[in-house]
Amino acid sequence: MTISSLITMITALIAMAFFTLLERKYLGYIQLRKGPNKVSVSGVPQPFADAIKLFMKEMSKPTLANIIPFIMAPALGLFLALFMWILYPFSASPLFLPWGILLFLCVSSMNVYTTLFSGWASNSKYSLLGALRSIAQTISYEISMALILLSPLLIMSTLTINYTCTNHTIMWMLMWPLSIIWFTSCLAETNRTPFDLAEGESELVSGFNTEYSSGSFALIFMAEYTNILVMSMITAAIFTSFSHMYWIHDLYLPSITITIASMFIWARGAYPRMRYDKLMALTWKQFLPTSLIFLLFMAAIQF
Repeated sequence: MTISSLITMITALIAMAFFTLLERKYLGYIQLRKGPNKVSVSGVPQPFADAIKLFMKEMSKPTLANIIPFIMAPALGLFLALFMWILYPFSASPLFLPWGILLFLCVSSMNVYTTLFSGWASNSKYSLLGALRSIAQTISYEISMALILLSPLLIMSTLTINYTCTNHTIMWMLMWPLSIIWFTSCLAETNRTPFDLAEGESELVSGFNTEYSSGSFALIFMAEYTNILVMSMITAAIFTSFSHMYWIHDLYLPSITITIASMFIWARGAYPRMRYDKLMALTWKQFLPTSLIFLLFMAAIQF
């Protein structure tokens, strides 16, 4: 079990590394330019060159920073992102978690603490302001995310993510509007454009990670992109899986996960950053009532 979990996490790290290359290539073609193409063959080893560059640099620490939480916060963020990969529902998984969805909700909600500790421990006004913005943003969409997740779980009558891949009904036809709201909330959950308000460099210098550099910045960067792949995997498992045969599902889930992750990149290339008060109004006045209405509708149909 331990060896399988380690292999899954190492594979997730490699996937995250090449996903950064995919994003840079994708954004390059969106902006009518070339992406990274100088390192070796067509720039394929570029993620490893970036990792070597970042981890070889000297890590600067602010004189007035709280050193222990300042160093531990990025490592905690990456650990939480990798920990969620034990939920990956492949057929040969040795680890069966009967309450996997609850574990996902608990671990994903803890990600805000890494942002909070990063901003607070830096002892910088810019970093603290970025962290506080992130906390307020998290409160606004975490509630609607949980309510959105309840609707498909109510249909499937399970909290085990392995069963969500095979336990389906015809009611999935009604879930596509909810899946759009879920995807939009995932953009906010992962601090991605147009909801990257915790890292709003145009108004906050760089947000909560202003004081981070070299290896510590690389850990924050890795945690963000690992979270994108995790959220894409959860979305694919809950909202798009259709087959009752696990061997088909083992081929289908990775391809859909990459497709959804590519939509994160497309949103970054297509949309500008949303204003902060507009995000709060969107989540509280539109997402929350819509998710409640869908939940009541699904409950009425189910029972």
